[in-house]
Amino acid sequence: MTRYVAFLRAVNIGGRVVKMEDLRKMFDIPGFKNITTYIQTGNVIFDTAETDKLVLIQKIETKLLKALGYEVKTILKTIPEIATVVKKNPFPNHADDMNLYVSFLLDKPTTEAITALSALQTDNEQLQVINTEVYLLCRKGTYGNSVFSNNFFEKKLKTPATTRNWATVNKMLE
Repeated sequence: MTRYVAFLRAVNIGGRVVKMEDLRKMFDIPGFKNITTYIQTGNVIFDTAETDKLVLIQKIETKLLKALGYEVKTILKTIPEIATVVKKNPFPNHADDMNLYVSFLLDKPTTEAITALSALQTDNEQLQVINTEVYLLCRKGTYGNSVFSNNFFEKKLKTPATTRNWATVNKMLE
């Protein structure tokens, strides 16, 4: 059995409210075991013998579309993959007035897209793309006004994205 974390895009934002109890029930998919959720932002942890992420994503997205009536993009990570994300943090000793976020991408962006994105950094918003993650460091209290939103990353990098704060990413390892 492999333990996965499903990071769901656009759950409990923009008026799309889903109770975590209901979300756990939606993940009652044949072969899924030990289903739990973490906070209200669409983090679902489960075990399964299936190892093909595309098959899993299709099952999850199909079930969520049917249950909710709208598309919910899903990005899957195994626990070892999340450990690698934490280990590769390019901002391990950031200043106390900064917050760290990770945007999980479905696909690895092109070198050209990463270069164009990196050129938009400021002193208040720094980022680094490593594999399928964008590490974003920004001043505390400014993320809500950041140009580096999920929609921005999706348009510029041409792949679905969903963002979590650093504390949530670390909590997924526990």
